[in-house]
Amino acid sequence: MQLMEAIVERRAVREYQDTPVHWTRIECFINAAILAPSAMNRQPWAFAVLLNAGRIEEYASRAKAWLLGSLSEGSYSTEILHMLESPDYCLFHHAPALVLVLATSPETQPAEDCCLPAQNFMLAARNQEIGTCWVGLARPWLNLPSTKAELKIPEHYQVVAPIVLGYPQAWPAGHERNPAEIIWLD
Repeated sequence: MQLMEAIVERRAVREYQDTPVHWTRIECFINAAILAPSAMNRQPWAFAVLLNAGRIEEYASRAKAWLLGSLSEGSYSTEILHMLESPDYCLFHHAPALVLVLATSPETQPAEDCCLPAQNFMLAARNQEIGTCWVGLARPWLNLPSTKAELKIPEHYQVVAPIVLGYPQAWPAGHERNPAEIIWLD
């Protein structure tokens, strides 16, 4: 698959097969991720990988319960609230693998820098027929001090991109894209 093909064909996958993703493939995707640029080449990222499907399901359930108990008026749209309230909704989409892209500094720029390797990771996975989904809703729970301690993530690290991955049940159809808004400057 060529780069533009991977970009065009990448999708947020929310239905996975039970087949595990071998750690060597994930390591390959991480090696592609770390080729991303960063401000002043600081490379302020680390990665946490969980391949235990049972634990991923448990964390999905706990994070969902925490979100529902922590929602304040207007925190999320009605659509997201209804999705979270559905007993059938699994926050990590029953994926067999979870990768967390972590900023190794609490400053703003490292968190922004971590979005670049996250995109590389997802494109590398798509290139190998592995589906991914960035689950931003999980970030608040994953960044709780108690959750980080349980996962053995250093306290000063920040979870930027929780990405689930696995072999898709099917590749979702693409969505229409709005035309690019371009402001040409003189």
